[in-house]
Amino acid sequence: MALFASLVLGLGMTACGGGTVGYMWVLGQQYNNIAGFKIDDYTGNLTQIISSPFASNGAMPVSIVIKPGGRYIYVINQGVGGTNTAAGAGQNIALYAVGGDGTLNFQQAYYSQGYISQWAQMDQTGSYLFVLDKYAPTINGVAQPNGAITVFTSDATTGRLALVTNTTNSGSGQATTTFPVGQSPFQMKTAGGCLFTVNSYDQTITPLLIGSGGQLTITTTGTYHVNPAPSRITSINANGSYVYLTDGPGNYIYQLQVGSNCSFGSSYQTYQPSFSVYAGVQAPSWTLLDSTGKYLYVLNQSSSNTTPTNAYSTISAYTVNSTNQQLQAIPGGPYGVGSGPVCMAEDPTNQYMYVSNYTDGTVTGKVLDPNTGELSQLSRGSTFSATGHLGCLAISGSIN
Repeated sequence: MALFASLVLGLGMTACGGGTVGYMWVLGQQYNNIAGFKIDDYTGNLTQIISSPFASNGAMPVSIVIKPGGRYIYVINQGVGGTNTAAGAGQNIALYAVGGDGTLNFQQAYYSQGYISQWAQMDQTGSYLFVLDKYAPTINGVAQPNGAITVFTSDATTGRLALVTNTTNSGSGQATTTFPVGQSPFQMKTAGGCLFTVNSYDQTITPLLIGSGGQLTITTTGTYHVNPAPSRITSINANGSYVYLTDGPGNYIYQLQVGSNCSFGSSYQTYQPSFSVYAGVQAPSWTLLDSTGKYLYVLNQSSSNTTPTNAYSTISAYTVNSTNQQLQAIPGGPYGVGSGPVCMAEDPTNQYMYVSNYTDGTVTGKVLDPNTGELSQLSRGSTFSATGHLGCLAISGSIN
């Protein structure tokens, strides 16, 4: 009887799931909140965290960053009504402590120095938080044409932020509170010791070196122009050696090699998400390089065909050649997702992929085959409701 009971218990645990393998938080832009989910190890199924959704403690959350270790997260609230000379209502950086069950506990609000916050990233050590603003702070009441990055140190124990000043003289002999980038930046990505911003005004990239003390230095490349210029860059992603850009209207993926001092050479590769087996997919909006560097996934917001059936928005998948970095479409796709996909993340155990969908307010989950890169449906349903129109998502594998 004891043996029978043990077998039943073991089978029951397998049938019901393998425990929580990670926590996911999804920004709800319509109602200024954050939906929280537990990720089941065995099925990839999502279940709501207690007390979810949580208030974003600001207005229009646009970016979410997890501090390494998973104990703290930062939510960037863009604010409402901001201009090139003033912050909008509710613009801030909300710090949360993460409970053992994934609950979020608001700690404190901090403020970037520029206006209309766009994005945030941490360096690879989790020591510095970089916050990107569309407009730099005014100088003597005069609006500045460029965007700016505000840098904060992040306390290892409490997650609290402290402002880092730019020690480079601005001409007046005084340190400034921000680091300049191009005009109208909207997104950025850290890769190794580099930080890259995308500037929508002229479709350029600003490459910066991350130096000691969190200081940022624009490299000798300066503002980099992809030539011919993309129609409109919609996202940037990177690893240590390559940067990937999506061009939504042009329907291209740009692959740029990173050289010394975070600079770019004159050569790059371009790919169309609709090439080969993916005829018809359009409007790429996001890329994700998996944790092994073997596969690249692209979110496409529209399609001109009906394969898969009724999937207007899709993920296309590619293998990355380890020798020359060439992309090759993976047969079996594209893979359908929800309406208006905006962001994609991989779970920390490399089993599952998740997409936040702006229009229908859902999260789509997929099983990731590590041997082929192919995606498939979760065993217990692949669509999970959040709250209202969604922004980006972030996943933590552990809390320690």
